[in-house]
Amino acid sequence: MAILKGVGDFFALDVGTTAIRVVQLSKAGNGMWSLRHYGYAPVTDNLAASSSPESRRKLGEIIMTAVGQSGVHTRDVVIGLPSNKTFTTVIDLPQMPESELRATLKYQADQYIPMPIDEAKVDWALLGKSLHDPAQQEVLMASTAVDYSEDRLEFIEGLGFNVIGIEPDPIAMTRSLLPDGVGDARMIVDVGEQSTDLVITYADAPRLVRTIPTGFKTLVRAATQNLGVQEDQARQFLLKFGLTPDRLDGQVYRSIELTLEGFGAELTKSIKFFQTRYSNVTIGATLLSGYASVMPMFPEFVTAKTSIQAFVANPWQKVQVAAPDQQQLAAISHEFATVVGLAERAGR
Repeated sequence: MAILKGVGDFFALDVGTTAIRVVQLSKAGNGMWSLRHYGYAPVTDNLAASSSPESRRKLGEIIMTAVGQSGVHTRDVVIGLPSNKTFTTVIDLPQMPESELRATLKYQADQYIPMPIDEAKVDWALLGKSLHDPAQQEVLMASTAVDYSEDRLEFIEGLGFNVIGIEPDPIAMTRSLLPDGVGDARMIVDVGEQSTDLVITYADAPRLVRTIPTGFKTLVRAATQNLGVQEDQARQFLLKFGLTPDRLDGQVYRSIELTLEGFGAELTKSIKFFQTRYSNVTIGATLLSGYASVMPMFPEFVTAKTSIQAFVANPWQKVQVAAPDQQQLAAISHEFATVVGLAERAGR
C-alpha cells in the first residue's frame, strides 16, 4: 500500500487464475501514462493456486514467456496479492501525530486483523479525518499471512526478478478504474473467474473492501447444469447473450437467475453497510470491471438491483495506447484493471 518513490523503471505483474498479465507504463504528463510494454499468457484452471513443484515450474515458465514477449527489460517488479489471500479494512483511531499512530498500530494491529499478529504482514495508509467523527481519523489497513507473502516473494524472485512492491488486488484496481476528481462515493465491482472484488470509495480512497464468493465460473456452473450443455458452450452463451431476457427465449437468463439474485443481495448488503457507516455520503455510480463489463445487460441488472446507475469502467482511461496495441488488447482489455493499477503506483 505504501507509495513508491524514486524507484526508477519497474513493471507490474498480475498472476491471475486464468492468465498472466504484464504492464509497464511511462509518465505522459497531466496525470496520464503511456503504455510501453504489455504481455499476456493464458494459464490453465487453478494452476496459479497450486503449490505442487510441477505446477510451480509450469507457472514460472508461463510468467517468463509473458515477460519475455512483452519486451520488458527491467527486473524490478510490483506484484498483486489476490483478495482471497488478504484482509483489508478501515478503522477509526483518535487524532494523533503520524509517529504516534505508527507506534499505536504496531502494538494494536492484532485487534483489527483476523489472524495472529506474529503470523501476519500488515501495512496501512492514513485516509484523513473521519467522515462521521471529527475527533477520529480513518486508517486503511491491509494484512496477509507472512507464510503466503514470503512464498509468493520467493517464487517471483526465484525467477530472477526483484520485487519492489506488493499490493492487494482490490486496492490496485481502484487506482486504474476510478476516474480522477470524483467528488462522491463510487462502488467498483470487478467480477473475476472465481469471485468478485467489491470496493466502495470516497475521496479517491477505498472505504469498504470485500470479496463476494460469486465469480463468472459460478454463473457458468449454473448455466451448465440448468441448460444441460457443456461448460464451454455455457461460457459462450453467457458472453454472447449475458443477462438478455429475450435471447434464446430467455433460457440463458433463467438458468442463472437464482445465482444472480444472491449476487444482487450481496451488493445491496455492501451498500447498506457503507451507508450505515457513512450516512451523509451518497454513492453516485457503480463502475463495472472484469466479466461484469463484457456480459450483455449486466449494467442494467446492477442498476435495477441497487438503484444506483452502473457503468462499464475502463482500466485504460489514464493510459495512452497506440492503435495497434488497442486492436491487440480489444478482446482482453477488461482483464487488466489490477495490473494497470499496479503499474500506476508510482504516480500518486
